Amino acid sequence: MARRRQLSPFNLSFLDIMFCGFGAVVLLVLLINAQSVRSRNRLHEDLRAEVQRLTREVTAGTEYLDSLKAGLAKGVTQMTAITKQMQDIRIEKERLGRDLAAVAGKDRATQQQVNRLAAALKREEAKEKNLAAAPIVHGRKARRFEGEGHRQYLTGLKLGGRRVLILVDGSASMLDTSVVNVIRLRNMDRSVQRRVRKWRQARKTVRWLVANLPPSSTVQLMVFNADVHPFSHKWLPVGDSAVSTMLAKFSKTLPSGGTSLEKGFAAATALSPRPDNIILLTDGLPTQGEKKPGQRLISGKQRIKFFQRAIKKLPAGVPVNTILFPMEGDPRAAVLYWRLAIDTRGSFFTPTTDWP
Repeated sequence: MARRRQLSPFNLSFLDIMFCGFGAVVLLVLLINAQSVRSRNRLHEDLRAEVQRLTREVTAGTEYLDSLKAGLAKGVTQMTAITKQMQDIRIEKERLGRDLAAVAGKDRATQQQVNRLAAALKREEAKEKNLAAAPIVHGRKARRFEGEGHRQYLTGLKLGGRRVLILVDGSASMLDTSVVNVIRLRNMDRSVQRRVRKWRQARKTVRWLVANLPPSSTVQLMVFNADVHPFSHKWLPVGDSAVSTMLAKFSKTLPSGGTSLEKGFAAATALSPRPDNIILLTDGLPTQGEKKPGQRLISGKQRIKFFQRAIKKLPAGVPVNTILFPMEGDPRAAVLYWRLAIDTRGSFFTPTTDWP
């Protein structure tokens, strides 16, 4: 009878260890594969978003190129008309010169006829000089501004009006989009504050707005923080040299202090005559009203109350066009300024970081 083989406990333990190790390897492979799939999906989503953004930029650039082509065609037509007028004037001047010579050469010509023809000749020469010196108007701009890559397209912002008030938030929050960086930058040197991206964008936006106002408009510029700082005391035509002086003074201003939108709107109401269009540049809801609050920390509900009190100081029937440079930690700002644009028949716009 064959001898029965004994079962060794060592052999069973070894097999268990082998199967456990194999299972661990399989589990590790499954985890690595799942992580790779998630990473690949995130990469594809990022690429699709980038393609959509580039498509929007190409569309906007194409629209702007079409507007430039239309302006160029209008300029060429205007130049052709002026050239034809100058040719007609030269022909008329030659004819008058011949008539004058003929009259002067004849004994029967009277001095009165000679004087009349000489005066007509002088008038035609003056017309020719005026036409030659007249500038070609490109579009409807009274001033010139070129942004990076000539990107000056904008849709929906209402830039018309006989008296346009540009109201700029000059509080310390205009130094940066994060609260931490604002606290850090407000204690730095003025030269560093002047170079921060957010405030440089606000200054360029003001120059862009003035450059794109209609030639028939007048403008005033005010900066508000805890107080209001006007940069002119009367309405200035946009083509006036005083506007350049006003913009130069504004470029030296630096953000500081709190935000009293109530004082800014009250100053707009106090203007005489009142504005018929207000363009507001800000980054969020106000942090104070007419007086500085006693506590250091201002809650979101308090800021909403300051905003609601401020809009009561607006002049009646004046549209408010808001350009918002968003600040972190202020989610209600966009909704309330959008609501203000609807109620006043203005507009609301949040620019990209590279505009204008």
